[in-house]
Amino acid sequence: MTFLPGDREVRLRCYRNALRNWKVDGYVNFKAIAQQWLVRELVDYPLREIRRELHDYIDQGGAIDEQRERRPEYVDYEFHYDLRVKIGARRVYFETVLMCDDADDPNDPKILVVSVHDV
Repeated sequence: MTFLPGDREVRLRCYRNALRNWKVDGYVNFKAIAQQWLVRELVDYPLREIRRELHDYIDQGGAIDEQRERRPEYVDYEFHYDLRVKIGARRVYFETVLMCDDADDPNDPKILVVSVHDV
């Protein structure tokens, strides 16, 4: 289980820090089913470009919708984070989880995209 800071603003800072590392593999990862959807549906966008799109969305003030996690299959995560990002002509929903053990280390947080589909 990953530690997440109790303060929402600190968690969101951790989330933004993970996205700031979009150029480096390992900070924004994709569950196999999400990766398969992206490769099939957004053929002009390699995963690195998807990571950049997520970063740019947040960097330009896009909303991070934090939701308390209640589903049994995600019992290890206290929250999940929803993003609704315009990519090309599509609006795409990303459900993500944050993994953060050290909120003071900007290189510690990582994001896993667990689900993705059109809005």
